[in-house]
Amino acid sequence: MPDHAMSTDPAVQAQLDRLSLLSPGADILGLDRIARLCARLGNPERRLPPVLHVAGTNGKGSTCAYLRAAIEAAGMSAHVFTSPHLVRFNERIRVAGNLIEDRALASLLGEVLDAGGDIGASFFEVTTAVALLAFSRTPADACIVEVGLGGRLDATNIIAAPAICGIAQLGLDHQSFLGDTIEAIAGEKAGIAKAGVPIVTLHYPATVANRVGEVIAAAGATWHVKGGSWDAAAYQGRLHYRDTQGKLDLPLPGLAGEHQAMNAALAVAMLRHQSAVDVPPAALRAAMGWADWPARLQHLRDGELVGMLPPGSDLWVDGGHNPSAGRVIGDFLRGAVAPDRPLHIVMGLLENKDAGGFLAAMGRLPARFHMVPVPGHAHHDPATLAEIARLAGFTAAPAATVEGALAMIAAEQSVTPPVVLVGGSLYLAGRVLDANGTVID
Repeated sequence: MPDHAMSTDPAVQAQLDRLSLLSPGADILGLDRIARLCARLGNPERRLPPVLHVAGTNGKGSTCAYLRAAIEAAGMSAHVFTSPHLVRFNERIRVAGNLIEDRALASLLGEVLDAGGDIGASFFEVTTAVALLAFSRTPADACIVEVGLGGRLDATNIIAAPAICGIAQLGLDHQSFLGDTIEAIAGEKAGIAKAGVPIVTLHYPATVANRVGEVIAAAGATWHVKGGSWDAAAYQGRLHYRDTQGKLDLPLPGLAGEHQAMNAALAVAMLRHQSAVDVPPAALRAAMGWADWPARLQHLRDGELVGMLPPGSDLWVDGGHNPSAGRVIGDFLRGAVAPDRPLHIVMGLLENKDAGGFLAAMGRLPARFHMVPVPGHAHHDPATLAEIARLAGFTAAPAATVEGALAMIAAEQSVTPPVVLVGGSLYLAGRVLDANGTVID
């Protein structure tokens, strides 16, 4: 489905209009088109600083955020490629620490679109080529690349010789592209493994780990799995990490949610199992508090939408949209919301997401759901979504907009101010950040 990328810069918008004609909904995964496109551009993927390549169903973006924070805390600079964007297309491409500027973005988009006119490259393939071209032309100490979809056939896998690869949490998502079982999906994610390149992963259930191991072994990569050559655990208010180099006593991550400890640990393990970028322990400690990753259990403390709620209310936004993310959200809310505070969840889901699985994974929550559309994208009908939630045992009703849902919540009389989470889609989360006036820089 189209990404509907928009810009206030006319030159950027002119190129985004061209880009929007390349619908990702019709994508056929594969490396042929990106290879031909990069060849026409002079193979920018071969002229990058040391690359840290990250795959996973959930947590890969957060892992990239910790990698960036650690590298910058060490006094170095990093290029970063992530997806999707929340508010501005520029968020996908961070050049030597800064979001790509509009003038450079417009020029690079035009260059890549012109070069690939007859190749039939997709939205994401063109975007990947733009990032690689930008990164190849600006010096930096490292390059952090997040996989877009899967791994083996993802456009980012055109990078043949990364310094290290990593795989974050695994779960069911994008089954129409990657397979109907978690084992099949794990095999696709592990497809980023390269001969002679270390790959760091979390610990997975036996059948999943077996498939990951098969793919890594076939590639000839060196596998470093949590619980083997490295390990980490969060207890007594600290993140305790160990590997063959020794032990680290780290602060817990500043990003909300207990799951962030393992995302941070994966980033630490990736940096400790490669030799191209030297990041000292002091920078790893600093990264725990420095890392920032918007719309992942993000607490909005002020802004237009926050102002719609009664004083003392808490407004959170999260882009999680699959069962694995549902479990994380449910666990977080059970631990973070006092029993006497009303809990409301404003939710919208794209039509290709498993609404029943997402809701069931949240577990029992004393929450009232307000189901909303995801503007500009094919989504579950809010009334149908509310019925699915009611069948799962929740109280739920449809609402026309996020603002409408917040107005209904604000109109209710309660002794204590409510806790509100808006979630279910990164596209919806981006719209919330934009409407609230939250700046991403």
